[in-house]
Amino acid sequence: MKLDEKTQLTLDIKTIAIIISFIVSFTGMWFALQADIELAKRLPKPEVARTEYDLKDQLIRETIINTQEQVKENGEKLDLIEERLYELSTQN
Repeated sequence: MKLDEKTQLTLDIKTIAIIISFIVSFTGMWFALQADIELAKRLPKPEVARTEYDLKDQLIRETIINTQEQVKENGEKLDLIEERLYELSTQN
């Protein structure tokens, strides 16, 4: 396919209507989004309740403890694998 000055592009009414409706929809969404952003800028910042903070803190602490336990378990498994590998390598 060669594009030059003589190339003709034909669009039917249906395609033109789809393109126009897409542009109008996109423009409408853009302005609605801009209005929502401006509204969000004017609203007060939500306060974090003490209970919510305590629950999040507790969840983070439990996650850290669980991770520590998993690391310890994986270390023990790794030690066992190393022992078995050593035994297999010394048998040959």
